[in-house]
Amino acid sequence: MTKKNKSQKEKSEAIEYVLKQASENDVKFVRLWFPDILGNLKGFGITIDELEIVIERGASFDGASLLGTERSDEREYISLPDPATFQILPWRPQENSVARMICDITDSDGNPIKFDSRYILSENLSKAAKLGFNFYVGTEIEFFYLNGIDNPIPIDNDGYFDQSPTRSKISSNSDLSAKLRRETVLALESMGIPIQNYHHEVAPGQHEIVLRHTNALTMADSIISYKSLAKQIAMNEGVYATFMPKPFNDLDGSGMHTHISLFEGENNVFYDSKDPFYLSEKAKQFMAGLYKHSSEITAITNQWVNSYKRLVPGFEAPAFNSLAFSGGWGDLIRVPKARPEKGNSVRVEYRSPDPACNPYLAFSVILAAGLEGINNSYSIPTKDSSKKNPGERLPTNLKDALEKLSNSELVKKCIGKEALNIFLNNKYNEWDEYSKTVSDLEVKKYIIL
Repeated sequence: MTKKNKSQKEKSEAIEYVLKQASENDVKFVRLWFPDILGNLKGFGITIDELEIVIERGASFDGASLLGTERSDEREYISLPDPATFQILPWRPQENSVARMICDITDSDGNPIKFDSRYILSENLSKAAKLGFNFYVGTEIEFFYLNGIDNPIPIDNDGYFDQSPTRSKISSNSDLSAKLRRETVLALESMGIPIQNYHHEVAPGQHEIVLRHTNALTMADSIISYKSLAKQIAMNEGVYATFMPKPFNDLDGSGMHTHISLFEGENNVFYDSKDPFYLSEKAKQFMAGLYKHSSEITAITNQWVNSYKRLVPGFEAPAFNSLAFSGGWGDLIRVPKARPEKGNSVRVEYRSPDPACNPYLAFSVILAAGLEGINNSYSIPTKDSSKKNPGERLPTNLKDALEKLSNSELVKKCIGKEALNIFLNNKYNEWDEYSKTVSDLEVKKYIIL
């Protein structure tokens, strides 16, 4: 069987599987999802009668929606649903149920759109595959449950890993946070998104759900689904789930700690049984790549003005370009403790990303920085990156981060000039809007002087 015939056979089998699942689950509507350049979830719906032809040929839509705040003239693009992403949405009724599929975007001739962030990640994964690597990530995603978005307050008073709930601030149900978290986990698993663990975080109302490691494209798809699902489940109970990096001045912010490993087939490239930390030379080179290029990619892993309110000393979020082989909760790069009998669990943790990022772009630049370290045999810094000498300060605001990003040849090669320019235009607009906004703090401090 030729490669072309095999590909056509696999496509036919995938379509047949999707149609069978749709029939067995009484699916009446299908939402076609895709991320814009900022990682915001976009999409539109079709009925079940259109599903087969849309899987085969795609469906047209206004592609200007991919541009974020830079949307201008209408652009006709084609959304091609990926059959592997077909899942039933658990918050919709079982009768006449609703499914979702995540799409790749092309022009009318079938050419990929170069600023489609899902395409960008796929291309970077293909580059890694040519080197023999499969890129795996696991994510610890933190968020808050709030009473709403007007004068928000956390809905519980619980603390780190608390199991005995305190009374809710907005409900007679003292177990509301735990209930929402539990329903979110069950819903995620029903969509085929595996969960490693979940718990209450440090701040009141703050929670964490850890998504089990998988390939980076599946993880990015899972993250945009997870955020939408968590918000919907919270809204069903009259509360709000926010993934804002730093919603409160005096409370810890929310991160998306990203655990990274490279595999060659079934073997973890990062594992070396003879190393004191079980880290291979390639793992250390990957770490060195992240270390060297971290400031260049920060605007993508931390893309909001608000992101930089989290990256400050004192809240266990990384403020400096530092790494640690043990402990290191406040470091940018750390090595979680591994056991020699579990070599495939050896990984590197990158702690700056927050859940507001576009995961497709974030994983792309993290991979590119790490591979740059491997391809050029970078060495990890020998200087002490401890509290006494924490290393270079990461960008302290979005504008500084954007300036480093705009000068990065690494990122330009990684995501392409067109996508980079669109992203930069979006973010400079955000910075300009922020710069001319007078804050409550300024009014309180200066109005009487």
